[in-house]
Amino acid sequence: MAGQSRKTKGAFLPGNSTVELRDVEIPAPGHGQVIIKVKSSTICGSDIRAIYHEHLGKGAEAYQNVVAGHEPCGQIVECGPGMKRFKEGDRVIVYHISGCGVCNDCRRGYMISCTSEHRAAYGWQRDGGMCEYLLADEKDLIYLPDQLTYTDGAQVACGFGTVYEGLEKIGISGNDQVLVTGLGPVGLAACMLSKALGASRVVGTDVSEERCKIAKEKGLVDEVFVSGPDALEKAMAASNGFGYEKAIDCSGNTHARQLCVRAARKWGKVALVGEGGTMELNPSPDMIHDQVTIYGSWVTSTWRMEELVERLVRWGIHPEDLVTHRFTLDQADKAYELMASGKCGKVAVVFDEEIK
Repeated sequence: MAGQSRKTKGAFLPGNSTVELRDVEIPAPGHGQVIIKVKSSTICGSDIRAIYHEHLGKGAEAYQNVVAGHEPCGQIVECGPGMKRFKEGDRVIVYHISGCGVCNDCRRGYMISCTSEHRAAYGWQRDGGMCEYLLADEKDLIYLPDQLTYTDGAQVACGFGTVYEGLEKIGISGNDQVLVTGLGPVGLAACMLSKALGASRVVGTDVSEERCKIAKEKGLVDEVFVSGPDALEKAMAASNGFGYEKAIDCSGNTHARQLCVRAARKWGKVALVGEGGTMELNPSPDMIHDQVTIYGSWVTSTWRMEELVERLVRWGIHPEDLVTHRFTLDQADKAYELMASGKCGKVAVVFDEEIK
């Protein structure tokens, strides 16, 4: 970046359902750090839930008035000293939590679970990807192969990585009918990955007609229905009355979570990845008598992200296919407003890419 201005624009979320573009200094990279020219940065539902409307996050989700965006992908344009693997010109995904690197969770690759005071998530406690340039630590980077686009890569760390972790915990194969509740971007990813992993049938549901329509039009589900008071009846009918070997909730809604558990087949497995909300169950009939297992799953690890990237290429699938709207950085306010409406698929803010 020699000779270039060290200032750029970044998007901030003041917590009143608006976006502010402010001048941002581009720092020089320190030891083991890089400057990434961001190519694509997608919007996550957790940004809407905990930051955009109101700063509700505590602890790991406490927003510290930094550049927003924890789903960035781009190309390294400057390296600090002490680099061990990556170099200028490399295409990279950013694992969105920068952990301390030395605790047990970090050493397992699960920096999401790091509880050190040194933990800082991009877009939450340190500057994120809604900016033309991003300072990142080398340890947080995942290589992006040429077969994947930058908008593919932007979704890997959070949305697709989160789903992949949950699906790996419950295990998906051709033996399984899979129920997906909540068809926002994470739920759509769950449908896409369930198909890639070989599920024999995927059924989806959401309270939003628009999102049900997206899932059907993109060929991600074998059957889809709008949730209502008769959701369990519809779900069971869609499984030919057998129930589901595997179910995954991506909504965070108690009724959707209950549906996953109650529509599960005997010995079924359920993964909960949707954040927030509650879940009311009657353990004996809902879980104990039918031997149902429920897994909680929070984001993923760096090693599993690398595995997912390799498999996306092998399967020939593209997370970018879930993007329904693209905006430029100066349109970030419209991008967040649309994402908050819940009437879309994935929303991306793109740099140096064609707006479709």
